[in-house]
Amino acid sequence: MKIASLETFSNEFVSFVRVTAEDGSTGWGQMSTYNADITALVFHRQIAPWALGQNGDDIDSLVDLIVEREHKFPGSYLRRALAGLDTALWDLKGKLHDKPVCSFIGGSPGWLRAYASSMRRDIQPGDEARRLAGLREEHGFDAFKFRVASECGHDRDEWPGRTEAIVPAVRKALGDDAALLVDANSGYSANTAIEVGHMLEDHGICHFEEPCPYWDLEQTKQVTDALSLDVTGGEQNCDLSTWKQMIGMRAINVVQPDICYLGGLTRTMRVAKLAHEAGLVCTPHSANLSMVTLFTMHLLKAIPNAGPYLELSIEGPDYYPWQQQLFSNAPFAIANGGVTVSDAPGWGAEINPQWLESAQYQMSAFE
Repeated sequence: MKIASLETFSNEFVSFVRVTAEDGSTGWGQMSTYNADITALVFHRQIAPWALGQNGDDIDSLVDLIVEREHKFPGSYLRRALAGLDTALWDLKGKLHDKPVCSFIGGSPGWLRAYASSMRRDIQPGDEARRLAGLREEHGFDAFKFRVASECGHDRDEWPGRTEAIVPAVRKALGDDAALLVDANSGYSANTAIEVGHMLEDHGICHFEEPCPYWDLEQTKQVTDALSLDVTGGEQNCDLSTWKQMIGMRAINVVQPDICYLGGLTRTMRVAKLAHEAGLVCTPHSANLSMVTLFTMHLLKAIPNAGPYLELSIEGPDYYPWQQQLFSNAPFAIANGGVTVSDAPGWGAEINPQWLESAQYQMSAFE
């Protein structure tokens, strides 16, 4: 099955990829969100030339070939673009065989528990607590994540006292039975993170995400070694050697690869396998309602070390207007605090034709 053409449909925030095989069959994928129009340029310049005319069945080999051919570009943009090819090929494979992607990687469709993930720091502690409690009543969530510290904050809070106020406020509003997770987004030095971590432990927080600058593994390991709750991270890491180092030194307790940041499902499964061999849980990062959450749903239904829940963004059009009207169907419909991976072929996504018509279009074809 040779790859005949690769098309992208992009705006600043998201870029979908359509792969067409020589027999006319197609599959849909997505590059990573944000600056996606720039990523689309990288895709056609540095991904498509190596993929066109190649065998689309052997995704593992093709992914490795492209990384090696573009070895002088080891950073994020190449991996963000690579994710579009990888995920489109998985969708094509599923459609050709009339199976959901999860069925090819050891899983099966079905319901998946989710945690309600807040992205906001511009919200008062009491308002956030009420918002999360309302979502529990409306959708049945029993796990929630909210923000502490200031992003890359150098030990600063978003405003003085916010973290110390929001943690007990959310616990009180949701009760002792709710699983509570927090994300510091690289906000603290190791010493401050440990101090905050003990406060989190006192309130039964089970997950402390990216407490220190994510690029400083040694600081993060100090926090992991000092606390009893799970210290988690890895969403930003797109290099497999960094993942091997992070897992090998036990810098974190829970790995959180992002399928689109890392370069696709194929490479993410390698990280999940490394974590499994080390006895670590994998709870991927999927912080918006584009296809990255759908990819993550399929992954979590298949890997043996899947975490207990899917990250599901709760932000609507007031916060993420760009994620509206991406799909014709409802791939993230919430029921009983979770979502369902359908048995539809491939990813089970139906891209909205009107959205595609409004997007910037580019095509690369095999000659």
